[in-house]
Amino acid sequence: MNDSHSLGLRTFRALILAGAALTVSAHSAFCFSLEDLNPFGKKKYEMKLDPDVPPDRIYNEGLIKIDHHDYEVAAKQFASLQKQYPFSEWARKGLVMEVYANYLNHSYVDASTAADRYISIYPNTDDAPYVNYLAGQAMYGDMPDVERDQDRVIKALKYYQTIVDKYPKSKYAADSRLKIDVCRDQLAGHELEIGRYYLKRDNYPAAINRFHEVLAKYQNTREVEEALERLTEAYLAMGITQEAETAAAILGANYPNSQWYKDAYERLKSNGLSPHEHTDSWISKAFKKVGLS
Repeated sequence: MNDSHSLGLRTFRALILAGAALTVSAHSAFCFSLEDLNPFGKKKYEMKLDPDVPPDRIYNEGLIKIDHHDYEVAAKQFASLQKQYPFSEWARKGLVMEVYANYLNHSYVDASTAADRYISIYPNTDDAPYVNYLAGQAMYGDMPDVERDQDRVIKALKYYQTIVDKYPKSKYAADSRLKIDVCRDQLAGHELEIGRYYLKRDNYPAAINRFHEVLAKYQNTREVEEALERLTEAYLAMGITQEAETAAAILGANYPNSQWYKDAYERLKSNGLSPHEHTDSWISKAFKKVGLS
């Protein structure tokens, strides 16, 4: 940043502080006093600001910290640009690097928080795809097991989807599409895990609700095969044979060589039934909606 711009920022601050009845000195720290309202004396409520450090110096010191693998300190260094030079180009660049430094430090939540701040302030800048991608990678890198809360997977999916939707020609789009598929598989697996839990405890309505989520939200994932077989099992246990037959029929039509279809077929056969699609079934309608039956 050139000297004239730095001078402009200092002049701007001086005007603001002057309006607050501060004493301004060109070569000393600013000082704000609430003496007239302070019954305990001046010093307790005195606020002092250190002289400005040039923004390029702050930024370069952050880069040096990254080079030395001191990522936590680097993130704080870049964050200080937003406090000392708010709404400047240095603040914007510093926020990008804050995301990056937190990502390198495996401080994934902090990286996501900084990214969200950047996206809200600078949504249409050239660095927006990169920031979304970094945030997605941060959440993706901290992906939990399927049986645990999937909040970070949902966030990763949001970041990647933003790239595909808003920046389809960016260099991050191709990898984002791959990561979207992985995230969707993970979320579908989470629903299956909970559905199996309820199924083992004969809580069939609760299990069906979870398998329904897989079909409604995560079609085209590998978990759909098992979800259809589990629906066959749950509906048979409840005596709702039309839905059981439909689930097996849809499974056979889309995955004829699947072991899950063989299991569903045997379940129906052992109950004197066979796969048959009932077009008034919600399962049939769900699959026709996306052209899979």
